[in-house]
Amino acid sequence: MEWNKATVRTTQEGCEAVCAALMEAGITGMEIDDPLQKKRYFETPSETWDYVEEGLLDIKDEDVKVIFYISANAYGDEMLLAVRDGINRLKSSDSGLDLGSLEIETENSLDDKEWLNKWREFYKPFNMGEKLLIKPVWEETPKTDRTVLTINPGNLFGTGLHQTTGLCLESIEKYVKKDAEVLDLGCGSGILSIAALLLGAKSAFACDIDENAETAAYENAEINGIGKDRYHVASGNILADEELVSSMGDNKYDLVLANIVADIIKEISPAAFSKLKSGGIFISSGIIKDRLDEVIKAEEESGFIICETHIRDEWCSITARKE
Repeated sequence: MEWNKATVRTTQEGCEAVCAALMEAGITGMEIDDPLQKKRYFETPSETWDYVEEGLLDIKDEDVKVIFYISANAYGDEMLLAVRDGINRLKSSDSGLDLGSLEIETENSLDDKEWLNKWREFYKPFNMGEKLLIKPVWEETPKTDRTVLTINPGNLFGTGLHQTTGLCLESIEKYVKKDAEVLDLGCGSGILSIAALLLGAKSAFACDIDENAETAAYENAEINGIGKDRYHVASGNILADEELVSSMGDNKYDLVLANIVADIIKEISPAAFSKLKSGGIFISSGIIKDRLDEVIKAEEESGFIICETHIRDEWCSITARKE
């Protein structure tokens, strides 16, 4: 198997937060390159050397680099999308930390256009669950009895290839009802809420902290024949943006979706509960296996009854009900 090298530039203060974001995206092995730590190491007297080569202490690049490797295939590309999504969320967070540039570099130094064009080689139509067929916009629609969902992923997370998205889509198939009203928190490309609409939902409100998601989700909705009369997309932070919450109105939803990360799911669980109708369903994913129990606990403390959980590789989804 071939592998691609990727690097996130940060600081000593931001290193832990970056590593956590990468772990949430499914990256389990990382290398930390901290030039200042190396410099301190060489400046500390040691019995193992008595001479440091000239130039080693001349540190020009003080960025801490978090380095990881991903497979050179469609799955690796999807994981890199998840990493970009997680780093974008970290940029938008109010952590109070000096995170540095958070620039993501790939070994081949591809620009976004070149990198995204790689999708055309790998991203082909595929079946999802029992009802859906997902295809990229550049592929012809194959003959099928399934509901076809066409996606132009752009540079946002959500093509259906990643386990977290797949787990959500399979649960949506099971729980979406005809004429349901849907709330999609952290919509990315819009794939989840658009799938719900194609499977019979009446309307959907989608939002994401990344303002680029608004354009991407609307474009994907249009590709699938869904207009703004049924689909509304906004950008903002549901936990901090009062205007965004107000724009959702006083409506109660039948289905709330959140394919994000464990920490944010824990934080938004009370808001998801308050936005659901009695008997409504909350589908959450993006949870690494080691954190499943704490997310379940947070949802139960918010008032939810856990209906079922699903695990695929290292990823989990939870389906919960508001009684």
